Amino acid sequence: MHDPAMAGPAIAIEALARTFRGPQGRVKHAVDGLSLTVERGEMVGLLGPNGAGKTSTVKILMTVLLPTAGRAAVLGHDVVRDAQTVRRLTGVILGGDAGLYARLSARDNLLLFADLYGIPYREQKRRVPELLDRVGLLGEEHKRVETYSRGMKQRLHIARGLLHDPKVVILDEPSNGIDPVGARELRALVREQVRRQDRTVLLTTHYMFEADELCDRVAVLRAGRKIAEGTPAALKKETDGQVVLNVQVDGVTEEHVARLRALPGIRSVNLTEHDSRQSLDVHSGQERDVTADVLAELRELTVRQVLKREPTLEDAYVALISGDRA
Repeated sequence: MHDPAMAGPAIAIEALARTFRGPQGRVKHAVDGLSLTVERGEMVGLLGPNGAGKTSTVKILMTVLLPTAGRAAVLGHDVVRDAQTVRRLTGVILGGDAGLYARLSARDNLLLFADLYGIPYREQKRRVPELLDRVGLLGEEHKRVETYSRGMKQRLHIARGLLHDPKVVILDEPSNGIDPVGARELRALVREQVRRQDRTVLLTTHYMFEADELCDRVAVLRAGRKIAEGTPAALKKETDGQVVLNVQVDGVTEEHVARLRALPGIRSVNLTEHDSRQSLDVHSGQERDVTADVLAELRELTVRQVLKREPTLEDAYVALISGDRA
C-alpha cells in the first residue's frame, strides 16, 4: 500500500486561500492564492509584515484553521482530510507565554503534554529528562514556569514541540521579545536541536538576521500573496548595485525624509527609532556618491555617525515590501 509520507515534499501548499468577512461585509483575503513547497530536511522562512498572511498560513498547516480554497499537505497528508495524522507528524513551537501552564513545573508541563501525545510512560521517563537537558533546563525543571525568564520559557516551548519527535516543525516567531543574547542562544539551540535528524522546519519571523542565519530559503508575503522566494543570498543579490548609507542622527522629521527621497540617485530612505535614537538607511546606486547631498539636507541636525555598508537581507526585504526593488 502506498504511503504518502514516504515521497514528495515535506510541505506542499497549492493555490491556498483563506478569506473572511470584514466590516460592512467586505471580503478580506488573509491568504490569496499562495503556493509554496518545502523539501524534506529544509528550513524555510516565511517573512512579511503584520497582515501579510503568515499566521493564517501557519494555522492552516497546524489544522486549526480551514482554508477557503486550495490545498495544503504535510508529508503527503492533506491538512483537512488527514488532520489527525498531520498533528501527529507536526511539532509547533510558539513564541511567548501561550501554550504553557504557568503554575506547573517545566517537568510537569512536559509530562502532561506527553500524556496528551499518547507517549507511553516508560518512554516519557527517558524522553522528558533528555529533552530538558538538550534545551538547557536540567536543574531548573522543578521550578514553576511562572518564575521562568522569557528565554527559559522559549526553551521549554522547544522541548514541548519536540516531545513526540515530529518530522516537521513549525517555529512561529520563536525569539519574539527575547533579549539579543537570549535570541542568539535560541538560534544556536534551533540549529543544534530542532534541525536534528533531517527535520523539516518552517519559520515565521520579523527578524531578518534570524532568517538569514538559519534558513535555506525564504518566501516573502505581502497582502496574502508570495512576492519573492529564494535563498537569502539570492535575495540580497537582487540589491547588487546598491549602496546603503547609514546615518545616526537626532531630530529627523518626515519632512527631512521626504526631502532625502527626492534627491537625485536615491532609491529609498528608511527611518528607524530605538531608545530615542534615530537611524536613517539611505539606499542609492553605485554610480553616484550621495553622502554630501544627504549631509547637506541634515545640516541643521546632530549627526552622530555616518557609515557605508553592504545591503543585508533586511534591505532586500524592505525593498520588496515597499515595491522599491533594485
